[in-house]
Amino acid sequence: MSWFRRTQKGLVAQQKKDLPDGMWLKCEKCREIIYRRDLEENYFVCRFCGFHFRIRAYDYVRLLADEGSFEEFNQHLESVDPLGFRDSKRYSDRLKEAKNSTGMNEAIVTGTARVEGIPYVLGVMDFAFIGGSMGSVVGEKVARAIDRAIELRYPLVIVSASGGARMQEGALSLMQMAKTSARLTLLSEARLPYISVLTHPTTGGVTASYAMLGDVILAEPGALIGFAGPRVIQQTIRQELPEGFQTAEFLLQHGFVDAVVPRKELKARIAQLLRFFGFTPVQQAGEPSFACPEVERQ
Repeated sequence: MSWFRRTQKGLVAQQKKDLPDGMWLKCEKCREIIYRRDLEENYFVCRFCGFHFRIRAYDYVRLLADEGSFEEFNQHLESVDPLGFRDSKRYSDRLKEAKNSTGMNEAIVTGTARVEGIPYVLGVMDFAFIGGSMGSVVGEKVARAIDRAIELRYPLVIVSASGGARMQEGALSLMQMAKTSARLTLLSEARLPYISVLTHPTTGGVTASYAMLGDVILAEPGALIGFAGPRVIQQTIRQELPEGFQTAEFLLQHGFVDAVVPRKELKARIAQLLRFFGFTPVQQAGEPSFACPEVERQ
């Protein structure tokens, strides 16, 4: 029997060794084990409890843009280390590690795209790049995306996922809050809509600037949304926080979010909103997308 047990252990070990890493994932909410392919087919949403797994920027691009329609711009912009900042490691080293691990130059991707044939400017943040923090380049790319939307007279959609301003750039990162907010004023004056999509988590300076300035603010179910974290707030005010504080659902009940939309419905909802704002599908290259001439004349 001891020989049999050893053999069985060896077989089990061999079977485990043959399984590719990442084939099975555990839901962070209900703790169910989920086959990765099933999760991918369900937009990385747990089919047991509806928990929305965090996904990458280009995953959102594939989700929200018509196939083959996304054309990235300003991808060459990269952060530098103007302050020579160092905490547990040099900021320049953190940037190199983030670039190598994510394959991206910064924490946001911007470009033009179409959704159900309607052209628009899309920006998507990626939490995998230094926590989706907003440094000078993130702010600059958001500002340029807004400028491109005004130039082309396209609506703007930004998907946020961020831990806030990037402390390694000091006041330079904080300045991006004012810069992006001022640019959105220009977008508003041009009478072009901005749809903000909040995903888990959206916090800090991003929440305190462009993430909460949308004409329409959508959020994914269960997303953490706020300026400071709940533990910081609780320690500051020394009071128990309400159940579900800072979740998308809590903010919807209190008027900070317009709708909580499951990930699989985001594309259709954005297209519906753009049609509501008067935008129509482009039939041929160069054809104007704005379908409200009376607004154009104003």
